[in-house]
Amino acid sequence: MTHLPPIDSLLAATRAIQLMDLTSLNEEDDDARIIALCQQARTPFGNTAAVCIYPRFVGLARLTLATQGTPEIKVATVVNFPHGDDELEAVLAETSAALANGADEIDLVLPWRALMAGDEAGARALVRGCKALCGVRVLKVIIESGELKTPALVRAASLLAIEEGADFIKTSTGKVAVNATSEASRIMLAAIAECGAQNRVGFKAAGGVKSAREAAEYLAMAAAHFGEEWLVAERFRFGASSLLGQLLVTLGERKIAPAADSGY
Repeated sequence: MTHLPPIDSLLAATRAIQLMDLTSLNEEDDDARIIALCQQARTPFGNTAAVCIYPRFVGLARLTLATQGTPEIKVATVVNFPHGDDELEAVLAETSAALANGADEIDLVLPWRALMAGDEAGARALVRGCKALCGVRVLKVIIESGELKTPALVRAASLLAIEEGADFIKTSTGKVAVNATSEASRIMLAAIAECGAQNRVGFKAAGGVKSAREAAEYLAMAAAHFGEEWLVAERFRFGASSLLGQLLVTLGERKIAPAADSGY
């Protein structure tokens, strides 16, 4: 008989799938990879919340999701990615183009280097400008917590993003040495609570969450702050590529998980 993990692990794995931004952000991405990603987003345990891809694939992802009968899966894309150093006007133009092509959600990299150097005004202008373009569509602000390093900077970046209109604060690009961590996530969740913003701002753990056990730990952390009812796609996301395969293994759908292909 196949050994099954405890029921809480099964429930966490199912929930994590439905809270996932299934991601492919590789230089070698092509149409075939994005079509396959969209197909993988539909699972026997529910659809992922979104697919997250480079801006050039937004139209293809939207068409593929509609054609396969899952138009409810959101299309997320990235701007100012991954370095966070582009000029304001370039980022606004990139955001505007992505929205025009049909993106539901924009994942914006905060100019964290500038923020560390004391340029808070530039970071505020960028978040504020992108949110103005997004309107009712979702803006997730990536603070790159692993590069900010100190709790004070992680908190400051989180508060800044919330104050300027972010719909989510997100840990990481997945492209640096240190991505989502429990410590940074606790600080970010506490910042949401400090602002009293839990009814309008969500949290996304991205990069490095690779197992059902780790996913369950992040879910428990968020629930401890805001309650089980907060664990919905409007408030909580995982950004991941390899995590889906591991969750399907946990749920007994696969015997061997596929290798990670993007490091996200």
